[in-house]
Amino acid sequence: MKTTFTISKLTFREAARRKILWAALLLGLLDLLVYGLGFYFINQDIQRNIGSGMGQVAISQIYNFLLMIGLYAVNFLTIAMAVLTSVDTIAGEISSGTMQTLVTKPARRWELLMGKWIGFAVMITLYLLMMAGGTMGIIFAITGYSAPNTFQGLLLIWVNALLFLSISFFGGSFLSTLANGVLAFGLFGVAFIGGWIEQIGSFMKNQAAINIGIISSLIIPSEALWKRAAHLMQSPLVSMMGFSPFTSTSVPSPIMIWYGLFYIVLMLALAIRIFNRRDL
Repeated sequence: MKTTFTISKLTFREAARRKILWAALLLGLLDLLVYGLGFYFINQDIQRNIGSGMGQVAISQIYNFLLMIGLYAVNFLTIAMAVLTSVDTIAGEISSGTMQTLVTKPARRWELLMGKWIGFAVMITLYLLMMAGGTMGIIFAITGYSAPNTFQGLLLIWVNALLFLSISFFGGSFLSTLANGVLAFGLFGVAFIGGWIEQIGSFMKNQAAINIGIISSLIIPSEALWKRAAHLMQSPLVSMMGFSPFTSTSVPSPIMIWYGLFYIVLMLALAIRIFNRRDL
């Protein structure tokens, strides 16, 4: 276990040395700046319309909608961060010969893999806290509005990021860097398209389309995790209406949360098994 945490610290330091952390920090701050300026000017128009008959309930729905737009982007950016930073960590080090040097040390292969996973998980967690906290902080600082169930919602976004981190490690255990990236983003595309098909099918009462979405959620539950998070954080009025651009009437069951956690464990277990048997 000591070796695992040593590797995780080295992975974190390596990311800092390669300027991955600094690039993520600067670009994340730029994203928050654009979002903050946009929300500020939109809010000015909203405030001017208060006297024109727009009630506080309607204003809260607008704030919630704008917040969900920001968190939708945060969900995608965190997933992209998880994949892009880790896609080369196993396959790339094997091809460069670095991994061969590491495995000659008195450490088991699973300790090396888990140490790297923990290091990237810490980095992704910090990135999510910065982006999601900044997005919610901007709206709260300007308007005083906060969404319901933010902790539970952000926890599901975090699980979503760890899901793709684990997929990246799984692919890296037997694929090249490029093929691993195609695998991760290909699965993201499957989940994204399947989720929207299910959402439209739910709105149109089309069971066949809903079933396609359910099947895609079983292939990879990332979109189901996001929909569950959005359902928790959306305003009560939208929940009563049963439909929004971010969720639908067919809200994913809490069972999908457990399935997502199982998926993470499964991907890591397969990655360790394949990596242990791989000829370096």
